[in-house]
Amino acid sequence: MIALIDYGSGNIRSVINALRHERADVELISDPARLDDAAAIVLPGVGAFGDCVRGLQKRGLWEPLQAWLAADRPFLGICVGYQMLFDASEESPGVRGFGFFSGEVRKFATAGLKVPQIGWNQLALTEPRHTLWRGLPATPHVYFVHSYFPAATDDAIVTARSTYGETFAAAAARGRVAGVQFHPEKSQAVGLGILRNFVASVPATAAVAD
Repeated sequence: MIALIDYGSGNIRSVINALRHERADVELISDPARLDDAAAIVLPGVGAFGDCVRGLQKRGLWEPLQAWLAADRPFLGICVGYQMLFDASEESPGVRGFGFFSGEVRKFATAGLKVPQIGWNQLALTEPRHTLWRGLPATPHVYFVHSYFPAATDDAIVTARSTYGETFAAAAARGRVAGVQFHPEKSQAVGLGILRNFVASVPATAAVAD
């Protein structure tokens, strides 16, 4: 079973529909005890960094997710779910992220830019052999909705970059933990391909049998 973490951040329905389209056995999970049954976790996020952190903490999910990450178990963070993998965010001073990746989430400079960035943008795959990119075009286009982006301090974790005024880490991974700043569930065939690759990387018990 793939656990889609439901902590009041919104945007849940489109993610679960996209995962089920790719034949994932996915369940909405808000009770940390249910994580014992999960083979993988997908953590979405919409809204402010601090609100998302507090939503996880309020439901008792923060520490179990920290332990999951430390154990290098299959995990995909989407948008703010990706940002929370880093140390902190300019959006919410004093609120700590998981610190799984080193770096801070920063706001786009507004000069000459429409912020948030809303729409399609191209990825430059810095690790084209990464599992999530299997079968994708060389320069895939994906859909973004964000005002903030992670500034990774370790280039080795960055698996894709994109440019909007400045170049940023559009995706990162270490071990079996990965995150993407864009919305695969809104990125049509490319996004479904990314989710398909994630589902395929999870133990076979997470897939729906024919």
